[in-house]
Amino acid sequence: MLEQFLLTYLDARTGENTDGEKPANQPSERISASPALARQRYGVAVCIVGIALNVGLCIFKGLIGLAAGSLSICADALNNLTDAISNIVAILGFQLAAKPADKGHPYGHGRYEYVSALIVAVLVAVLGFELLRSAVEKIISPTLTNYSIVTYVVLAVSVAIKFWMANFNKSAGQRIQSESLYAAAIDAKNDGIATAAVLVCAVLSTMSPFNYDGWVSFGVALYIMYSAYELIVTTIDPLLGRAPSDEFIAHIHATITKHPEVLATHDLMVHNYGPGRLFMSAHIEMPAEMDSLAAHAVLDAIEQEFFAEGISCILHYDPIVTDVSHTATLHSWLAWRIRSIDPRLTIHDVRCTHTHSHHHIDLDCVRPDTLPMSDQELREAICTIIRTRYDDAVCNITIDHDFLEIDTQK
Repeated sequence: MLEQFLLTYLDARTGENTDGEKPANQPSERISASPALARQRYGVAVCIVGIALNVGLCIFKGLIGLAAGSLSICADALNNLTDAISNIVAILGFQLAAKPADKGHPYGHGRYEYVSALIVAVLVAVLGFELLRSAVEKIISPTLTNYSIVTYVVLAVSVAIKFWMANFNKSAGQRIQSESLYAAAIDAKNDGIATAAVLVCAVLSTMSPFNYDGWVSFGVALYIMYSAYELIVTTIDPLLGRAPSDEFIAHIHATITKHPEVLATHDLMVHNYGPGRLFMSAHIEMPAEMDSLAAHAVLDAIEQEFFAEGISCILHYDPIVTDVSHTATLHSWLAWRIRSIDPRLTIHDVRCTHTHSHHHIDLDCVRPDTLPMSDQELREAICTIIRTRYDDAVCNITIDHDFLEIDTQK
């Protein structure tokens, strides 16, 4: 209930979508059409809540850890301090990501947020390593621990707070599509599990003469380091250029092909320069006999639809001969024949010109990245098929890689 109250309050203060969900037709790559400043304020406010809670947990755990002589509790307190520092880094990421585009960065500064999430992941990894080193020392040279009822209460409350923070950050991250808040949610969940392990250790230590503190610290350290690895992999992904989701691609395809003039679309490219900064390009096939101004008007209409969703795009018009002509017949025949190589292969932009000595065949072939042959081998295979029809054919074949592997035919 407190989580929903805070999220609703932040919605009202920052102007974000108050229902907490994306519209049904809005894929996960896009955020609601809110000003960048509102998104920045929302993220900063969530991080401030995290800083306050983590600093409080660090103080209380540090005090009871020192009083009990427990390395695992002191390490857990240090972990909370690191989380507070991570929240500060995330705030810097939100502030920098909100900077407008400039001459040196024409696509904006949105990826700063991904960088801040990566810094958080590295800090978690460093913490895990330091805790691992201390745990080994504790195992080699164990010391006595003295737990009290206050210890159990503080740890139990800490577990509850951490799991609440995980849900809070996850919900906030979904609202504004923030990698930093997603990382904070995963980190908070891991902290809750780690603190629960420390609590179990404290209970067992009062029931048994065996000193569990060092061993539990060792296990917690390994868990934190594994979590850091997962966070690093997750945050590097968008920096390297993560492929858009099938849901997002299907949405683009549906938006383009709902126009009756459009025959098909291919060569889709999507570039993500941070939340709310998507750029895409695509080739749009329309009848060759269509008036050029009319074709341009269709492309303009499609671009405006995407722009309204926060997506900048460039569309290329591919004229397609649709009458029963020599080229159209060749296209149909060749599209059928190349399926003998692999049924996933598709072709477009087929052109055939005949000189006094040769048939010049130009075409683009879209191949899946998993096809077990090189581009040159594929060109030769297609050219061999063409020469069964025209033995004097001169082939100019462009191979397009369809990493997305989605059918874009209308």
